[in-house]
Amino acid sequence: MNDFESSTHARILSNATDANLRKSASDFTRESIRSQYSYNFLALGRPIIQYPQDMAAIQELIWRVRPDLVIETGIAHGGSLILSASMLALLDYCDAVDSGEVLDPKASRRRVLGIDIDIRAHNRAAIEAHPMAHRIDMIQGSSIAPEIVAEVRERAAGYDRIMVILDSNHTHDHVLAELHAYAPLVSEGSYCVVFDTVIEDLSAGMYPDRPWDVGNNPKTAVREFLSGRDDFEVDEDMEAKLLITVAPGGYLRRR
Repeated sequence: MNDFESSTHARILSNATDANLRKSASDFTRESIRSQYSYNFLALGRPIIQYPQDMAAIQELIWRVRPDLVIETGIAHGGSLILSASMLALLDYCDAVDSGEVLDPKASRRRVLGIDIDIRAHNRAAIEAHPMAHRIDMIQGSSIAPEIVAEVRERAAGYDRIMVILDSNHTHDHVLAELHAYAPLVSEGSYCVVFDTVIEDLSAGMYPDRPWDVGNNPKTAVREFLSGRDDFEVDEDMEAKLLITVAPGGYLRRR
């Protein structure tokens, strides 16, 4: 670890115990969620509905893990699929530079697989018209339906490095079922990222038109999933680094 890396690590550790900094971040997160701040951003031209800090974290993790396959539940406008696909394209480019081979993007094995219960026609059309579309596959259906899980597992067979991002229905039971279905596909050293665990840390009733709330959300599902097992751990440094994130306790690293 060089001097810059050492000082960065020290700052991250300091963040974890800096009460004033953490309170400021928490206050901003709470108020910005209230104002729908995450709806303001694009990934290569498509709405992503994520915080910039979490977008930065995803690109860090993809660069670090160098996955062959990224599985994402929840598609919406497709921005997250496109962000992941663009990072896979960069990995291929860098591999080609290192090896001296001619880059053929359409011949790459690196793929993004998105699952959503309702892929709206205008969103599908926009995703399929995007320059990253050749790296993206989409499945319509419930991410926890047995036939969908079976199809995803079949498509994932033969990939060596897999990352999973869960961001669909945020109820406890749904996320827990997703974790049991897809976390086993995550390769060692890679991540299962569970978004919107922040719901547990907000005031009750913030989502009156949704079935999730305090006590029934992705964080409660993560806690139950991790209980009594040691193959996954929370990357606490990631949360301390980001400070502002909708996935506190949701960056799960496979040991």
